[in-house]
Amino acid sequence: MNDLTQGKEGKQILIFAIPMLIGNVFQQFYNIIDSIVVGKYVGSVALAAVGASFPILFTLSALIGGITIGGSVLISQYFGAKNYDKVKVTSDTLQIFLLVSSFVLSIIFFAISRPLFKFLSIPDEVLPDAVRYFDIVILTTTIPMFALFGMSAILRGVGNSKTPVFFVVISLIINIILDLIFVLVFKWGVDGVAWATAVATILSWVALWYHLNKKENTMIRFNLNYKKWQFDWENFRLSLRIGLPSGIQQTLVGLGSMALLSIVSPYGVATLAAYTAAGRVDMFVSMPAMNLAAALSSFVGQNLGAERFDRIRNGLWATLKYSTAICIVLSLVVVFFGEEIMRLFTEQNSVHYNEIITIGKEYLLIVTSFYIVFTTMFVVNGVTRGAGATMVPMLITTLSLWVIRVPLAYILSHYFGSTGIWWSIPIGWIAGCTGAILYYNSGLWKKHRVKTALN
Repeated sequence: MNDLTQGKEGKQILIFAIPMLIGNVFQQFYNIIDSIVVGKYVGSVALAAVGASFPILFTLSALIGGITIGGSVLISQYFGAKNYDKVKVTSDTLQIFLLVSSFVLSIIFFAISRPLFKFLSIPDEVLPDAVRYFDIVILTTTIPMFALFGMSAILRGVGNSKTPVFFVVISLIINIILDLIFVLVFKWGVDGVAWATAVATILSWVALWYHLNKKENTMIRFNLNYKKWQFDWENFRLSLRIGLPSGIQQTLVGLGSMALLSIVSPYGVATLAAYTAAGRVDMFVSMPAMNLAAALSSFVGQNLGAERFDRIRNGLWATLKYSTAICIVLSLVVVFFGEEIMRLFTEQNSVHYNEIITIGKEYLLIVTSFYIVFTTMFVVNGVTRGAGATMVPMLITTLSLWVIRVPLAYILSHYFGSTGIWWSIPIGWIAGCTGAILYYNSGLWKKHRVKTALN
């Protein structure tokens, strides 16, 4: 556990963010390796199938992930206010909710997988692999993945960002090894990639739960004996009030990705495969900003609970400096080596080889050139989320995604093809960044401190 209300602000945030960043870098590194293995050794159709599943899986976890944000904000504010009984109750409530919701959602999405892919206009040659991959993942990983979300959120709330990373890294190493065995040795194709993910996720879940209940403070342990569970409706209501807007925001992002997928899919296997590969690189480059923003949210939560507004301001500026510097370096690498990066994802003898490289490189050049805008938007929104003012980021996301990006993608695609789709992304970011800065400067987010933090 770590008290973020003391010490140098920038240093505290950076130290807190680094473990999360390492974990997520490994996660994205795995996604890239996964895509390389599929693209080179299974084929471009399989790569397109895995890519088609991603927006749906993201949307599935998005709403629930928002609830974890609400729980984490509550825990960080209670912890900052030294109210440890509330920390325990909130921790239990969050994990019970995730257990039930993950089971229900896995069944629902399994039942509608094929109609959903057809609705998204996935090419017929991609559809069988996409459905098979999705069905395996949805049935085997939803419960352990949601549990991991919850445990990680709880640990972040009490200032511990290091513990989950260790288990994430081990899980990803196992995943990569199993990927290679199942695909290259057993020749299981797309099924092998899905089963590798399932086994690694389950092992990580079991290991982190064991650690949480054997090594961590009793206030955040979760007993398997359901008779000892503490579900508090008031805490759940507060978590929903704070987290539901973030959940809706992330769901809108996921649905927006699905909408973009439906616009991309008619352009064929090559464009869909390029979109998948470039998207993996895109996510990798955006990780520093996203993790620094998450660290800033926990920092803001604890300092708002302690009423240290001066530290919040200093923390924001320090985070912006760090994220901008990192973003510039990574963006330059992608801009100058985009073609070489795309070559990693496809086999030279593939009929789609040149198309995938050309389309993917174009996507990366357009999108990464505006990462500073994305970075600023995400970091500033990190302050408002940490304060509990999660409704505003939701509204900003709705504006930038559904009012600007998706309609623009549809319109511009008719005039400029897939290039028009790529340009809609940074234009949406510019709108979102403007809204985030305006709201922060208004100071209204300061009024969202949880009133029960001291009760």
